[in-house]
Amino acid sequence: MNKINGYTEDEAKRLVDYISVGKRQGKTLSGLFASYAKKTGRAKGSVRNYYYALLRSTGDERVKKLLSGKELKAEKITPFSEEETDKILKEILTQKSKGVSVRRAVLNLSKGDDKLMLRYQNKYRNVAGKQPERIERLMRECGLKNSADETQRRIEEEINGLYDKLAASLKEENKRLTVLIKRLTDENALLRLQLKNNM
Repeated sequence: MNKINGYTEDEAKRLVDYISVGKRQGKTLSGLFASYAKKTGRAKGSVRNYYYALLRSTGDERVKKLLSGKELKAEKITPFSEEETDKILKEILTQKSKGVSVRRAVLNLSKGDDKLMLRYQNKYRNVAGKQPERIERLMRECGLKNSADETQRRIEEEINGLYDKLAASLKEENKRLTVLIKRLTDENALLRLQLKNNM
């Protein structure tokens, strides 16, 4: 069997056996991916991706042999409807407007289901990249400000704040210099008077 995501045939067999035993014990795939990743030092996402890639390799006789009698199958993923997509995106955008990261928002939405979290995250990124106008429309529908507009407003406020501080500082410096000039002018006049009297 050719390597898939860097796994050898022996590694693939160990993973299949691990998942098979875990499933029979009633463990979730997400939990099994996490524990196998911890055990092997691999990333959880890499384990998950490899597992699904393996299940899709139905044309390889060695893969068929590995999976034989294990009762492992990839669940069919039903695509989100347009309404579901809008609902998901609105929730992510609403949380994002409160300072929550997209990653945290999709984690909250999925209630810890890694597979669902990944689907939500991919859907958001896909729409944000390919349909920015849809994101803008959903933001308007939710009464949210455009993040670019919000960033521009914040930058302008910071610039105005810095300008005000600088102006106040210059005003204070001007007052200090005015007092100093007056004192020096008075001292100069006094010195001239003393020179005149000594002559």
